[in-house]
Parts: sequence; structure tokens; C-alpha cells
Amino acid sequence: MKKTIVCFGPGPLFKGGIANYNTSLAKAFDKLEDVEVHIVSWTQQYPAIIPRDFIDRKSKKDQLAGTDIKVHYITNYNNPFSWRSTVKLIENLKPDKVIFQWAISIQGLPLGYIAYKLGKNPDIKVFFDLHFVIQKEGSKLDKMFTRFALHFPDAFITHAFKTVNELKQLFPKKNFEVLEPGQRYTWKAIKVLKLYHPVYDMFAPHPDYDVEKAKQEMGLKKHVFLYFGFIRKYKGLHNVIKAFRHVADKRDDVSLLIVGESFWNTLDSSKLSTRIKNAVFGFAKKIFLKKQDDERNYQPLELIDELGLKDKVFVNNDFVPNEDVYKYFQVSNNIMLYYLTATPSGIESIAYNFRLPILATNVGHFSETVKDGFNGYLAEPENIDSMAEVMLKAIEHPIERENVAATSKEMSWENYAKEILYD
Repeated sequence: MKKTIVCFGPGPLFKGGIANYNTSLAKAFDKLEDVEVHIVSWTQQYPAIIPRDFIDRKSKKDQLAGTDIKVHYITNYNNPFSWRSTVKLIENLKPDKVIFQWAISIQGLPLGYIAYKLGKNPDIKVFFDLHFVIQKEGSKLDKMFTRFALHFPDAFITHAFKTVNELKQLFPKKNFEVLEPGQRYTWKAIKVLKLYHPVYDMFAPHPDYDVEKAKQEMGLKKHVFLYFGFIRKYKGLHNVIKAFRHVADKRDDVSLLIVGESFWNTLDSSKLSTRIKNAVFGFAKKIFLKKQDDERNYQPLELIDELGLKDKVFVNNDFVPNEDVYKYFQVSNNIMLYYLTATPSGIESIAYNFRLPILATNVGHFSETVKDGFNGYLAEPENIDSMAEVMLKAIEHPIERENVAATSKEMSWENYAKEILYD
């Protein structure tokens, strides 16, 4: 019998990992037999005061080409009437399951409302796909929004035991039944599917790409360490640069490749509207968030000049179109994930697709996915010497690319979608 699935989250017009994730999940369901798939998307994901452009204005490729997926851009964070319209739209689609992407607590109010309304319909099962539970820049307000939204789902999907434990910590009086791939539900408690972060199939190596020519054009040396993705404080670029300084002091055949957009630098700062947004947003953060968590002044790229690394670092401080991602992964030898805190990373998932060994701090879920000495190396968090040692070890004792491929062999989107659909 045909099933209908709704994937709620940012559609392909948005940039960032959650948009890529939601689109990839929808495409995985679309490939399964007798499944009709809809993406129900935000039109605006956050309060209007947030000074950032979230739309992908650079990627040209239609990610949904060749699929039967229908996309509905309808939910505006700032318009509660659109939340009601979203509920009505989803109910009219008569889905068997609705999978919400949960990635930031500030969305708790609209997502909680929509999940609550849909939960009244016994024919619709509401799942929350948890990319985190405890907010990285957490506050009491974050916890309140999170508890509100996560109170309503019928089931949860997680990518790491760390997330499972945080869910139990958030709701100590609730009972959860944690299922790994292949296990069946006994109906004795709230269902939690502990799966994995699938390996992105939307990013693939180009076999005819001239790696040596590209390295020459970027001024890269033999051993290239890659930092890729949005520049956020929790991702630890400042520590990557400091550790690389130690490595560069010992070797002259190394380069650091930094590719990514500064998260809070996407709007024209000379515009009055941007200045107003910055002022209002700054005031709101002082009220609701810890002062140290306001990262708009986080400028790790300044360390490059301060540490005398300008001739050893190539920087593309901009958003990279999806069709250009391969260029940076293919010229690199290792991906740098020196995070301060971590939930399963989309960048890690992309690295698997390019068989790129992972250098990560031993925080969050990385101890589950990075097998030290097999598919990457783990460094001690906030320990620059340890981070530098790991980078040198990656050069002197390189990880076999086949080991990286073996780690991710079963982490396909198809297997992931089947676990959700047929649980």
C-alpha cells in the first residue's frame, strides 16, 4: 500500500547542512517503492531580527531534478497564521509520517505548535529527527523551547548515543525504548531510533578533476588540512589555526585550506536595515543568552596574520555552491573537526563520501564515529599541543582511505529511510 511521507524542514532554496539533509532525506524516501514524498518548508526559519541571509543564492543545480517530490514553501516563523496553514496543508496531504528536522531551539514555538496539532490526528505519526538536544549556546529560554517542542512527538530519530542521553536528561520521568538498526519496537516506551548521520550522496568526487593543477592554483603544498563549512565558534577554527602554526613550524610541506562563510557576515553592513537588525538582535541576545555566547565578534581568520601564516593558508571566506564542494575535498588530505562541542556533523558525512580521514577533538559523538588510528585521529579538546600532534601523526602515519570507506559502508540514505519507513 502506498505511503505518504512529509519531510518538514528547510527546502532546497535554503543554504546550510539542515537544508541539504532534509532534501537528501526526501530524495531517499522518493527512491523507495510506493512512497509519495512532500517537503514542507519554511519561508522564513527564524525571527526577522536575525541579521543573516539564509537563502542559497549561488547553487545552480536543481537538487530535486528527476524526482517526484513536491515542495511547499509555507511556514513563516514570524507569522503564526502560517503555522495554522501549515497544519492544514499537512493534514490535507494525509501523511503516514511527518519527520521534523530539529536543529535549533529557537524554532521550538512554531514546531511545537505544529507537532501538537498534528498529534491530535491518530493517523499521523510525528517524528523529530534530532540534530541536537542540548543547545550549543544554551540558555534557560533554549531549554524551555526545547522541552515544549520535544514533548509532542510520537518518536525520535537520533544519530548518536550522546543525543539519546541528552533526551533522557531533558525528560527524566519519561521512558524511552532505544532501537538500533534492525531492532524492532516492543511498544513499551517512547520510540527512539538510534541510527547515524547518512553519507551525503549529493556531493561526489569528480574523477577527471585535475587535483595537482588545482593545488598549484591555490598555492597548496603536499599535505593539505581542510576546514570546511560555516565559521562558528563551536567548530573551533581558532584552535585549528593555532595547532597548524605548530605543524608549520616543523614542516614546510603543509597547507591549511579554510573554506566557508562567516556565519554572521552575510548582509551588507552599510544598510540601515542591517544596522537595525544587528542592534535589536544584540539587545535580545544580552537578555536571553550568556554574554560569552554572542559570537558575532568571533574573527578567527585574524589569527592567520597574527601568527604569520599568510603564505601557508588559502582562504575562501564565502558560501560554496553545492556543485563546487568537490574541488576543496579532492585537494585535501584530512578534514579538520576540532569542535568545542559536537553533535553529528554534516561536514563529517561529506568527508566520508570523499574517503577523507577525519581529525577531530574527542568531544560529543566523535568517539563513536572516529576510530582512532583507523578512519582518523582524535585529539584532546582545548589542547593545542595534542591537536598539532594529531596533525603530524596524520602525515607520518597516514590513514588508509579504504578504512574511511569501510566505516561508512552501511551509512546510506536508502538504509536510513527504510529504518524510518518500516520501523
